[in-house]
Amino acid sequence: MSKYQMRVDVEPQYLPEQSSPLQGLYSFSYTITITNTGEVPAQVISRHWLISNAMGEQEQVKGLGVVGRQPLLKPGEAFQYTSGCRLRTATGSMQGSYFCVAEDGERFEVEIPAFALDDGGTRVLH
Repeated sequence: MSKYQMRVDVEPQYLPEQSSPLQGLYSFSYTITITNTGEVPAQVISRHWLISNAMGEQEQVKGLGVVGRQPLLKPGEAFQYTSGCRLRTATGSMQGSYFCVAEDGERFEVEIPAFALDDGGTRVLH
């Protein structure tokens, strides 16, 4: 086990009630669980997202904390939150990282593995 380590689990979901496919607007939510799998308490300070749609357009999102919080997680503790994004295509992906600071002052990055955003629809490929 690494001294400084977090596990990130993601559950994306398409939100049809908040989407307008005819207007090219697709809404998604994602629930993230951050678990401190390391040996030292650590705080999530900031986030950096790279959001891509099916046309290859990318958006970067950077900011302090997650949903307005900077959770301090002891070893074994988890923090869960739900957020969302909108795309101009029915599919896309997200990936990124969290910047964390351990209780002993060590700074480290936690990778957020890439995950798919998909409206679940059937498409005809031309």
